[in-house]
Formats: sequence, structure tokens, C-alpha cells
Amino acid sequence: MIARALTAASLVLLVAAHATAAQAPRADRPADRTTTAPAAVTPPADYVIGPEDVLSIVFWREQDMSADALVRPDGRITLPLLNDVEVAGLTPDQVRLRVIDGAKRFIEEPNATVIVKQINSRKVYITGNVERPGTFPLLKATSVLQLIALAGGLKEFAKAGDIVVVRSEGTSQVSYNFNYDDLKSRKNLAQNILLKPGDTVIVP
Repeated sequence: MIARALTAASLVLLVAAHATAAQAPRADRPADRTTTAPAAVTPPADYVIGPEDVLSIVFWREQDMSADALVRPDGRITLPLLNDVEVAGLTPDQVRLRVIDGAKRFIEEPNATVIVKQINSRKVYITGNVERPGTFPLLKATSVLQLIALAGGLKEFAKAGDIVVVRSEGTSQVSYNFNYDDLKSRKNLAQNILLKPGDTVIVP
């Protein structure tokens, strides 16, 4: 009986040891490596690159030329070998073509990807009698009414009929009137315009 018990115990230990060995990684096999692509955001359809945006320029098989780059106030980024590259006002695809053209001086048939990692240049502002005045990112189509909602709504004594949207167009500024009360009554719905980067909504 003792011999049988010892034999059974030995079999259990042998099976357990075999299972553990099967689960353990082999010493002669390198651990699996997962390549993580740079995090990206989805730009709006009308997006062009501006100051404070963060781009990732990735050259295929040319890691030394790849880099993350912050768009400076002068509208440029700095890349290895290419030095300063003007990018403000361009789409990501236009920047891709520009850096590929510049890289031809150093490598044959360069292939690059431009990834937008952060959009910090598209902002709108709201000030005055709203609950949370301040700066808001403009990452998708946003109307005046939606911005007011993002800012927590109007305060009790806000002059809802005298709201103004101020917009820069070239070297001049234009303004658009917005009557919150009319909109609530479903009047003059066209006044609820889509905002553009740099717009300021003033709530008296």
C-alpha cells in the first residue's frame, strides 16, 4: 500500500512539473514584442496644422529621421537632418509630401507618414455671463448654442438677446449677432452658426 501511494504521488508531481514547463517561456525563444503605433487623434475635415499642434513624423525603415515634433509659434517643426520645416496652414498629407521631398537628399525613395497626435491650435473662446467662461478646443463641428452648453449655460442675468460672435477674417474683424431667446422660440435658426478656430462668443 505504501509503495502504491508513493508511486501515485510521484505521478502527480511529474504531471504538475510537465504542465509548468509547458507554460513557461522557452529560454531559447525571445519574448514576443508588441509594437505600439503612436497615439493619434482624428482631425476635422477642414483641419490644417497650426502652432502648438503635435505631429509624429515616421519614416519607414529610417528611424533616425523619425521624430515627434511640436509646431512652434513660427509655424515650423524641427526634424533630424531636415532641420526646420514649414508646416502651419498645411494639411497632414501636404506635410507628408514636403518631408518626403526633403528626405530625397539623404535616402532613396523615402516613405513617410504624418500622424496628428495633439490638436492644440483649434480653439474658441467664450466670455461674460456663462457658468464656465474660458477656452474650449474645437475638435469637431460646434455651433454657438453648443458652445454655450459646453460653458454650462447662461447665467441668470445674462442678456440672452445680445450675444455676439466675434471672428477674425484676414486683417479685419466681423461680428455676428446671436439671440438665444429667438432660438429657443425656433426663430431665426440660421443665426446658430458653426464656429471657426479663433472665434470669441461674448455674453453680456
